[in-house]
Amino acid sequence: MSLDLGVFCKNTLDGEVVEHCFSALLGLAHNSDPSYLDWLMKAWGWTLAVAGLGLSIALILGIVMGTLRTLPNTSALNRFFIRLSTTWVELFRNIPILVQVFLWYHVIPAFILPLKSLPSYWLVSIALGFFTSARIAEQVRAGIQALPSGQAAAATALGLTTAQSYRYVILPMALRIVIPPLTSETMNLIKNSSVAFAVSVPELTLFAMQAQEETSKGVEIYLAVTLLYALSAFAVNRVMAQIEKRTRVPGFIASNDVSLAH
Repeated sequence: MSLDLGVFCKNTLDGEVVEHCFSALLGLAHNSDPSYLDWLMKAWGWTLAVAGLGLSIALILGIVMGTLRTLPNTSALNRFFIRLSTTWVELFRNIPILVQVFLWYHVIPAFILPLKSLPSYWLVSIALGFFTSARIAEQVRAGIQALPSGQAAAATALGLTTAQSYRYVILPMALRIVIPPLTSETMNLIKNSSVAFAVSVPELTLFAMQAQEETSKGVEIYLAVTLLYALSAFAVNRVMAQIEKRTRVPGFIASNDVSLAH
C-alpha cells in the first residue's frame, strides 16, 4: 500500500492542493492558504505547550511534596506536612487523568470562579501537572531516602537547620539520582497530553481525529501524529541524558537502592 503524503498539502477549507506547502512551512515561500501540514504543526505546538506547562507545575509541586514526605517526624508541624503530602500523593495518583481533566474543566470552576476565565489548555495543564506531581513526589522521596544517612548527619553536625540541610545537601544530591525516572515521567507526560482533545484543545490527537474524518486518510494522518509523538519523546530522552551526564557525581552510589546508580 502506497502512502498519499500529498494529503498534507491540501487546503483545509476546500480540499484543493496548496502549492509550495512544505516550502512555506520552512519559510522559503509564502502561502496564505491553510494546509493540513500547517494544522499539524500548530497541533504539535499545542501538544508541546500543554506538556511543557504541565511539567513546570508537576516539577514544582512534586519536589515540594516529595521533600515534605521525608521530613523527620519530630514535631507536630512536621507530622502535619507529612500527612498533607501523603494525602496529596494518594489523591492525585489514584484518580484517572481523564477524570481529573473533566473535574478541572467542568466541576472545579463552579466552586473556584476565577478558573472560569482560564482557557481550556491551562485547565488541562493544571490537571496534568497535579497528576504528574504525585508521581514525581514519590520519585523525589525515593531519591532522598536512597542517600547515605551520613550526609544528613554531617549537615546537622555542621550546624545547618533542617531547611538548610535539604537546600544545600540533600536535594542537590537526590535530584541527580532521580533524573532517569524523571526522564520517563516527562516522556509519559507528553503522551498523556493527548487527553486534552477531550476539552477541545487543538493538539495532535484532536487534529488526527478531525483530519482523518475530513480526508479519509487515516493511515497517513495517524502515522504522522505517531512520528511527532515519538520525536518529542526522543528529544526529551536525549536532553535528559545530557543533563544526567553533566550533573552526575563521580563515584557516588546510592545506599538504599543500588538500581538507582545504574
